[in-house]
Amino acid sequence: MNNSTVLLLFPITVAVIMLGLGLTLTVADFRRVVKYPRAMVVCLVCQMLVLPAICLGLVVGFGLRPELAIGMMLLAASPGGSTASLYSHLFKGDVALNISLTAVNSVLAMFTLPLIVNLSVTGFLGADSSIGLQFDKVVQVFSIVLVPIAIGMALRAKFASFAIRMERPVKILSVIVLVMMIAGVISGLGEEVFEILGDIILVVVLFNLLGMAIGYFGPRLLKVGPRESVASAFEIGLHNAPLSIAIAMSPTLLNSTEMAMPSVTYGFVMFFTALVFGLVVARRVPAPTADRAVTPSGT
Repeated sequence: MNNSTVLLLFPITVAVIMLGLGLTLTVADFRRVVKYPRAMVVCLVCQMLVLPAICLGLVVGFGLRPELAIGMMLLAASPGGSTASLYSHLFKGDVALNISLTAVNSVLAMFTLPLIVNLSVTGFLGADSSIGLQFDKVVQVFSIVLVPIAIGMALRAKFASFAIRMERPVKILSVIVLVMMIAGVISGLGEEVFEILGDIILVVVLFNLLGMAIGYFGPRLLKVGPRESVASAFEIGLHNAPLSIAIAMSPTLLNSTEMAMPSVTYGFVMFFTALVFGLVVARRVPAPTADRAVTPSGT
C-alpha cells in the first residue's frame, strides 16, 4: 500500500475508532455529568483553556517553526482518547468519569478545535495563509468524529451484546491504526524526521507531563477526590493522537506531514510517561469501588 493510499484511508480509520468509542458510550454517560459537577468543570476548564495556553507558551518559548507550532496546538485542542480510560482503569481512577469526560470533550472539541487551529494558523503563518479549517473542513471533521460516535451509541443501545463483543477488536484496530499513521508520517518525511524529532521531543514530553500534572493536582487543590483526579489527569494528559494526525495529514484538511509530527511523537511517548505517572499517583489512591461495569478500549 503506497503512502497516498494510507493518507486517504486516515479519515476512514479514525471514523472506525470513533465508532468503537461510540460502542462504549450510553446516554447515561452524558447524564452522569451532574454527578461530578466539580470534577467536570475543573477538567473541562483545564482541557479547553489552561492546556492550550500552556501549549502556546511552550511553542513560543522553544521557538518552534510555524508548522510544528500549529501541530502542537492541534494536539492541545484534540479531545482525550479512550486510552485515558485504560490508564485510569489500571491506576485506580474513576473510569466512569473518564467515559463521561471523553463523551463531553468529543462534542465540545468540534467547536473549540477549529477555533484554536485557525487562530494558530493566523498567528504563526499569517492571516492570508490558505491552510486552516474553514466551514467545509469543519463539517468533515464533524463527520469523522461525532457521526461515528452517534452511530456507535445507537448500536450500543440496540445491540448491547454486539457492542461489548466489538470492544476488543476495536482496541486491536486502534493500535494498528496508530502504528500505521506513525509509519505514514515517518515515510513521508524521510531523513528529515530526525531533525524534526530533535526540535520537538522536549516540547512534547513537557506538554504531556504538564497536562497530567495539571489534570491531577488542579482538581486535588479544589478538593476533588483522588480517584476523580486520576481520571482527570489521564483525560487531560492523554490526547487523541490518531485524530490529530488524521486532521494534519488528510489531503482535504491541513495536508501537512510536518504538522502531524508532534502528534506522532506524542502518540509514542505518552504510553511510557503515563505508565510512570500512574505508578507514582496510584500510591495515593484508595482501591476503587464499582461505579459502572466498563471495559476500556481503543487508543
